[in-house]
Amino acid sequence: MNNTIALKQQNQGISTLLAFALLPLSGFATDIYIPSLPSMASTMQVSSLQVQLTLSLFLISYGISQLFIGSVLDSFGRYRLSLISLVIFAAASITIANTHNIYLIYLMRIVHGFTVGTIIVAKRAYFVDLFTGDKLKHYLSLFSIIWSTGPIVAPFLGGYLQTVFGWESNFYFLAILAIVLAILEYFYSGETLQHVSEFSLKKITGVYITMIKTVSFSLGIVMLGLAYTMVMIYNMTGPFIIEHHLHMTPIIAGYSSLVLGFAWMVGGFIGKATINKPFFRKMATNLLFQIAFVLVMILTAQFISSLYTMVLFAFLIHVTAGYIFNNYFTFCLGQFPKNAGIAGGLTGGITYVIVSFLSYSVISFLPAKDEHHLSSSYLILTVMSALVMFTIYKMSKKNTELNA
Repeated sequence: MNNTIALKQQNQGISTLLAFALLPLSGFATDIYIPSLPSMASTMQVSSLQVQLTLSLFLISYGISQLFIGSVLDSFGRYRLSLISLVIFAAASITIANTHNIYLIYLMRIVHGFTVGTIIVAKRAYFVDLFTGDKLKHYLSLFSIIWSTGPIVAPFLGGYLQTVFGWESNFYFLAILAIVLAILEYFYSGETLQHVSEFSLKKITGVYITMIKTVSFSLGIVMLGLAYTMVMIYNMTGPFIIEHHLHMTPIIAGYSSLVLGFAWMVGGFIGKATINKPFFRKMATNLLFQIAFVLVMILTAQFISSLYTMVLFAFLIHVTAGYIFNNYFTFCLGQFPKNAGIAGGLTGGITYVIVSFLSYSVISFLPAKDEHHLSSSYLILTVMSALVMFTIYKMSKKNTELNA
């Protein structure tokens, strides 16, 4: 810490913008090559499930890294570790772009997951380090909105890069993006950690146990996982449905993902607009809309096989998922301000571990075939969300009665 450059007051504005700019990196790391998945499978002569595993491995390592990296960042600082991670991320991206060995790509995607996990947790903690009260709450509620720019822009850009230059260009783009951000971080950012926590495994484990035993926090993370799994299911299957089943181009797949990324942002904006409304009432209303959209999508898929109907219903479902994510993400990150790194890491970590295993399990059971399989996947996740929400409500009501 003594050798680390502290953030200069005059650079705080630029540094805050850079922190926001880095939040969508995980979305870029997954979504930019979504339109290229069929092409990658064809070029490397592997199955769709094998190339989809590159997404799952990223999510697993991204999630696992966040489970422990928060405590490291709380003890050794945010700035230097995130800067080093950006450089390693760029090197891994260049490696992927220069190989057709699926197993080396698997390894580099795991590296991607660990480095992005470090960067994202560090930047979440950045805001808790510097801001408090309503301003902090305002910034936290912007996280899912800012993050959603990745799923909006990345597949749209990736579709064009795939068509003009091939799938490798997606990873060259990620490398260039990381290098540019690393240079800007080096000149304009700095260390923000105010209170150094002793790196004691016993104390850290105690903090983790306290957080996990907070039922509202743990079930909130489950809701985050279920909400984002809906998005990831589409990301892993949508391009194959569009390019193989509907016989359209990667550019069309990119446009479709762009529209659905915008849906997630819309859900985030609605969540921010209703942030002061009664929590369970607004979440229950949102869930009822989600169930209705899924059921109508299932009925429509029996009679119509169309890009427009698939994207329309997926858009509506993703809006409701984005709404859930925005509300629960703000809630979970604000619960433990004295251990911001650990809380942010634990929230993101468990969320993405849930997403990685659940999404891969669902597509193994319901592969990327058509809209019927996609809508059935949404139904499974919606039913699970309803059960968890009901559990949260019953436990909250019980706690209210005990405290009355």
